[in-house]
Amino acid sequence: MRLPSEPVTFSVQQIEELNQKLSTLRHDLNNHLSLIMAATELIRHKPHMAERMMATLVEQPPKMTLALNKFSSEFESAFKITRL
Repeated sequence: MRLPSEPVTFSVQQIEELNQKLSTLRHDLNNHLSLIMAATELIRHKPHMAERMMATLVEQPPKMTLALNKFSSEFESAFKITRL
C-alpha cells in the first residue's frame, strides 16, 4: 500500500459523501448479519428448515465481502491510497 506523499484535503461535500458511503456500508453489513442470525435461529428452532435456510447463510458472506471491498476502494481513492 502506498500512501499519498502530500496532505489530502477534503471539502465538506466530499466528507459528507464519504460519510454517507460509510453509513451505507454499516447498514448493508448489519442487514447481512441480521439475515445470518435469523437463518441460524430458524434452523435452531425448526431444524427441518435447515436446507432451505442454507442458501441464505451461504449468500451473505460474499455480499458482505463485496460491500466491504467497494467501500475500501472508494476510501482508498478518496485518500489517494494506492495498492502495490
